[in-house]
Amino acid sequence: MFELPTYRAPKDSIVDSHAHLNDERFDGFRDEIIEAMKEYGVKKIVNCGTDYQRIEECLQLSRKYDFCFTAIAFHPSEIPDDTEIDYDRLYEIIKTERVVAVGETGLDYYWRPDNKERQQREFVKHIELAKKADLPIIVHDRDAHADTMEILKTHKPRGVVHCFSGSVEMAKEIVKLGMYIGVGGVLTFKNGRVLKEVAREIPLEKILLETDAPYMAPEPFRGKTNHSALIIYVAQTLAEIKGVSVDEVLKVTAKNAEELFGI
Repeated sequence: MFELPTYRAPKDSIVDSHAHLNDERFDGFRDEIIEAMKEYGVKKIVNCGTDYQRIEECLQLSRKYDFCFTAIAFHPSEIPDDTEIDYDRLYEIIKTERVVAVGETGLDYYWRPDNKERQQREFVKHIELAKKADLPIIVHDRDAHADTMEILKTHKPRGVVHCFSGSVEMAKEIVKLGMYIGVGGVLTFKNGRVLKEVAREIPLEKILLETDAPYMAPEPFRGKTNHSALIIYVAQTLAEIKGVSVDEVLKVTAKNAEELFGI
């Protein structure tokens, strides 16, 4: 099951820029948790599909709930070994559904160190799809910072590097490209020192708040099922780092996400 925060964010103040509410960990209480979100200040949620099946699941949620939006792509660890990704099919989905981004896509050398070149090719193709559809891209980068930056600098998409795990220097390079930094539960962790430094150095106007739900729940819910209402704890930590109010953090980061995704 899931736990709700001890207090509620202001009405319509939270935009969760990256979630997976179709994940099987929500089976049995998915509708219950989505319906509860509005009561805890959640205004909009972007759910990310990671293969054809999960894309359809996200689309079903966006059809059912008008505050849920969909991003579509193949996660680097979900790239099929024996078949090609049909980008024409993905483009048709974009044209006929409420799709607000291409993602999450990128490079994951932690789970799939065996197919780095294939991942790089597919990442570039996803960027090309995003440009063709005039959509932002949601970038996954795990243990692949150098190659991720090389591709971003070469192809210059607009979008966000989600669940950012790089250095302050890398974050500054991403911001120079006009992209955003995605910040979630790790910011609240005791071992989240580098991300705290990134948050300190990067302008609030270039930060998006996210959950990566059901994963990466913030303290004091670490290890439990994450969901959009818990973003308030990330916002509190970010407000402390920035020396501003929680309301200001929620206002600016929500505006950032709405402008990037056109929602």
